[in-house]
Amino acid sequence: MRVLITGAAGFLGSHLSDRLLAEGHEVVGMDNFITGNPQNLAHLAGHERYAFIRHDVSNFIFVPGKLDAVMHFASPASPNPNSPYGYVNLPIQTMKAGALGTHNTLGVAMAHGARFLLASTSEIYGDPLVHPQDESYWGHVDPNGERSVYDEAKRFAEALTLAYHRFHGLDTRVVRIFNTYGPRMHINDGRAVPNFIKQALEGTPLTIYGDGQQTRSFCYVDDLIEGIYRLLLSDEHRPVNIGNPVETTILEFAQTINAMIGNKKLIFEPEKRGAGDPQRRRPDIARAKEVLGWEPTISLEEGIRKTIPYFREKLTQA
Repeated sequence: MRVLITGAAGFLGSHLSDRLLAEGHEVVGMDNFITGNPQNLAHLAGHERYAFIRHDVSNFIFVPGKLDAVMHFASPASPNPNSPYGYVNLPIQTMKAGALGTHNTLGVAMAHGARFLLASTSEIYGDPLVHPQDESYWGHVDPNGERSVYDEAKRFAEALTLAYHRFHGLDTRVVRIFNTYGPRMHINDGRAVPNFIKQALEGTPLTIYGDGQQTRSFCYVDDLIEGIYRLLLSDEHRPVNIGNPVETTILEFAQTINAMIGNKKLIFEPEKRGAGDPQRRRPDIARAKEVLGWEPTISLEEGIRKTIPYFREKLTQA
């Protein structure tokens, strides 16, 4: 296949590019570098099956030549208000990527008769009242808070994608991505994984907000990419959760990282929980198991072990 990946210089987009190329496909990457990192694609320079277009997906998109699939991954994704890459600090760009960007990438797929895959998110469930979250749950989302720019952009993107499927007969896929980590995350992303690893490597206390009993389900990036690739090749049009169903408290997660790096310090700060910030998050992956034959295989300890060297290298370059 020849595949267009928007957000190709991002954490997930770059790993997805590598996987598709490894499978023998051609990849056209697209990014405007608002949050994407050119270094994530540097190793692909000169690759005979890789091409790159610098472009903002909220503007009309033209890609010459055939396309067999379009994968829309372009969007800021960090919820941290202190991160320069966070969607709270890029609210308009985030809404435009989810609304105009989805409309434009769906248009490209229509023009080429290509399969379309939308990168959606567990954030569409908001602060869930159902646990774990399966795809039939409609969510508990604040439509006006700071986080709404991301949550509602993705909810709109899903609605638009399914409208194209129903009205135009477009061949579509929707993946709902849960917390994912691994190499190529921004070291100043502001989320738990880069924060904790950076603090542990520097020998400073890992910052826990509240009592640390809030939970997340962390999926290593290779597992996630495997699930997405299987979804792309499947015939499943309904949204599919891809994530690790092993639920971990933030405190347990911090203690795991400290133990692996040899740090012993923790500090507890008052909880900074805003509207819509979920206390618990865990995917129900029954649909992924059934229709994709997929479930994660990499343990949290193994995934962290694979991630630490990347952040250690980035700290030495800082």
